[in-house]
Parts: sequence; structure tokens; C-alpha cells
Amino acid sequence: MHGYFGSYAVVAVLLLIGVAIFTGGLFASRMLRPDRPTPEKLTTYECGVDPVGEGWAQSQIRYYVFTYLYVVFAVDAVFLFPWATIFSAPGYGMTTLVEMFVFLAFIALGIVYAWRKRVLAWT
Repeated sequence: MHGYFGSYAVVAVLLLIGVAIFTGGLFASRMLRPDRPTPEKLTTYECGVDPVGEGWAQSQIRYYVFTYLYVVFAVDAVFLFPWATIFSAPGYGMTTLVEMFVFLAFIALGIVYAWRKRVLAWT
């Protein structure tokens, strides 16, 4: 397969092979699994608690705030580890250090803001 459209043909063939393997696996698992539905098996499972009442439940907003704070720290770690490996390379000295402290200052500013708004208090 040469030429411009030859590359697309290779990608299309590989895509078709991947879809065939995926659908073949799903079909095989459907044919091999036991199928004995009972009313207990068909009820909604909610973390080991029998579902009662309506499906609507309120949750505290602070859980989302803690999740966002975790994401901020995870992104912070994702940027810190590559920076730590590059920092010792020649030519990246003071500029890299200043850029990282600016980044950490923004993160610290967000944490101070959350602390001042009493978001971090677990009550």
C-alpha cells in the first residue's frame, strides 16, 4: 500500500481489526456467561444498601471542594516532578527556579483563599 491513501487504508484496516476483536470478545462473553436473572439480581445496587425512597439525595458541597483541592494538588505534583528532573540540567538554573516559584505562589494563593473562606474546616 503505497501512496497518499495507502496510509489511511492501513489505519482503516487496523481499526476494523480492533473493532472485530472487541465485538468478538463481547459476543463470546455473552454466549459463555450464565444467564439466570432473578428479581434480587435485577434490583439497583447502591453500595450494599437497599434502595428505598426517591432517587434524589442531597450531598454536601464541601465534598466537591475537597475533590477540587485534590485535583489542584495532583496537577501541582504532575508539574513538580518533571521540573525536578530538568532543574539540574545545564542552562535551566535560575529561570526554571523562578518560574516554578511563581507557579507555587499561585497554588499557595488558592490554598490561602480556601483557608480564609473556611473551606478547609471539616465540620
